[in-house]
Amino acid sequence: MTRAPANLMAVRSLLLTHLNIDKNATRDADLEPAEVGIVGDPSHRGGYHCGSDRVVKNDYSVVESSRDRNGLTLDAAALDVGQFRVASGGSTHDLRTFSTWCVAQCAAGAADTRDLREIIYSPDGRVVRRWDRLGKRSSGDNSHLWHTHFSFFRDSIKAGRDQTPLFRRYLTSIGLLEDDMSEKAEQEIHSVYTGMFFGGSSMGRRVDPDGAGSQTASNSLVAKLDYTMLRLDTLVSQLTALAGRDFTDEPAIVQGVLAALTPEKIAAAIPPTMAQQVAEELARRLAE
Repeated sequence: MTRAPANLMAVRSLLLTHLNIDKNATRDADLEPAEVGIVGDPSHRGGYHCGSDRVVKNDYSVVESSRDRNGLTLDAAALDVGQFRVASGGSTHDLRTFSTWCVAQCAAGAADTRDLREIIYSPDGRVVRRWDRLGKRSSGDNSHLWHTHFSFFRDSIKAGRDQTPLFRRYLTSIGLLEDDMSEKAEQEIHSVYTGMFFGGSSMGRRVDPDGAGSQTASNSLVAKLDYTMLRLDTLVSQLTALAGRDFTDEPAIVQGVLAALTPEKIAAAIPPTMAQQVAEELARRLAE
């Protein structure tokens, strides 16, 4: 049965904590629990709201990216966010401004957006647009006039990676969360995160982390660790095989020694006294 993964539940909880202002009443201005969904309803088939038990043949949420093919589990990999309106920092913020802010972060290549496949949203409540990291689609159905859809690459859900940083940054940018670190510190953390999982120009040569497997070459730290473990496993297997073999070839050793013993070398190796004794013994035997 398709399930809601813990990392997307954490995003849901974060948004509801700060955007559902009156938790004891239902208000149009608040983001209500029913407006933040992860798993599709029972009749929903295909797409990122579905896990492996509900995807369909040639499902775009599986076949268009190796990150999705390799990450497919029973977990859903999407989040829907409904309408809200909140005043903070001298401005009013709503689903439209939230959505366009997130899209801008994706387009700018922010490190905490790397796991987002797509955002389907409306910038004005009249037209539906889609930001697609793979560049395959540009729109969506009209239900996205009143809710925004976030799709995450399935491998990031399978790995359990924290997906809250982008949404924390949004809440911080509008003044609902305090900025508890400097911009420089945040950039450094993003750099470490990027280098660890995605690599970069300063990360050295690229390696194939799984040999003939499906993973692509990368210079990320994770890829290099996988590459190192693969080579170590291969080396251990080879050493184990060698340990069970007998490399002693006695006939070859004897043949090699005899081939080197020419008459001249044998004579040179015999002491003079012994040579005389050998000669006398040979003469005696020949005389018999």
